[in-house]
Amino acid sequence: MSDRVFIDKQTPSVFKALTSTATEIRSRAREIGLDTILLELVNVRASQLNACTFCLDRHTHLALEAGETAQRLAVLPGWRDTELFTSREQSALELTEAVTLVAQQGPDDDAYARARSSLTDDEVSLVTWAAITINAFNRVSLMSKHPVRHRPGTANRPET
Repeated sequence: MSDRVFIDKQTPSVFKALTSTATEIRSRAREIGLDTILLELVNVRASQLNACTFCLDRHTHLALEAGETAQRLAVLPGWRDTELFTSREQSALELTEAVTLVAQQGPDDDAYARARSSLTDDEVSLVTWAAITINAFNRVSLMSKHPVRHRPGTANRPET
């Protein structure tokens, strides 16, 4: 049992507002035709950078449900070194990394310019909002130390 306060449970109205932001992003993405898989790649990549196991578990599962492949998820940290991702996905991933690492690296004008060359203004806006929002969710889970529990229907790794 964690000695942390689960801030999402302690202050549910604030967490509900954050969840509403994510819901609005998904709704608007559907309206403009932004692929669910692309949004889940954003969520997974930011969660990888933040080492948020709770969000990694959740969004990897959602990505697979949306039709993403295990292969692409496995190589996502090395997306720059493979041809498995489209130029639009690469732009979204680069923009996600820029948003996630902005405190360490400052605004990345080159990443932003590349995103603008592959994505519409609406898509740039939504990818940026998605990255900002998953970073907030990552921090909620990291600060609360949300546990990752076994997902029914998945094999446990055998003990060695």
